[in-house]
Amino acid sequence: MPRELPIFSLPLVLFPGASQPLHIFEPRYRQMLADCLAGDRRFGIAYISTQAPPPVEAVPSPGDVGCVAVIRSTEQLPDGRADILTEGEQRFLLLQWCPDDRLYRVARVEEFEDDPVPPGEATTLAADVRHGFLRLTEAVGTLAGNDFAEPVELPTDPTALSFRVAAVLELEASAKQALLASRSTTARLRHLARLLGPLTAEAEQRAVVRERAKRNGRGGAHSNTDPTT
Repeated sequence: MPRELPIFSLPLVLFPGASQPLHIFEPRYRQMLADCLAGDRRFGIAYISTQAPPPVEAVPSPGDVGCVAVIRSTEQLPDGRADILTEGEQRFLLLQWCPDDRLYRVARVEEFEDDPVPPGEATTLAADVRHGFLRLTEAVGTLAGNDFAEPVELPTDPTALSFRVAAVLELEASAKQALLASRSTTARLRHLARLLGPLTAEAEQRAVVRERAKRNGRGGAHSNTDPTT
């Protein structure tokens, strides 16, 4: 059912279930924060591109998809700024901007869920994405030297899993926005599986090279060294 929601326009994409720290310093968003804390602690994050030339302000358009952010914690700073921690909830479709005398923008939005999909297909795709993502994180951990890092905990629900993986992967904002806007869990999982394939293969190859270099650095035999010289 449509409702009005304060909108924070940012060059980032928030996914349901993902945490997002924010630094609040502009007067309009200080007012928004105060109003949200006095209400249900929720506002909408809508992606905007940073490509608009100044002094033009980039503004989300009707039809754009964003994500409701709930404020989990707030640290007020002495000069009026604030650091907050938010968490993504429901996605929304921005229907129209509302006339308002407040400093910040308010939009009429409609929240939505994914369309129903066959559970068996979603479960199979989720298993593939889970496997690929865990392989990727293991390879990245090796590259970063975190050989004894705790294993990544992933949601069991296919939809929640798709949002978690989409939020963590380093992708272009446009790619993340497309994943956020998709209303099909299976389509999102298929796309993530296609993305994970080459990312995982590249990271694992680099991890193998790094491990070989580490062994050689400890005095291991170099394949191009002649033992008779």
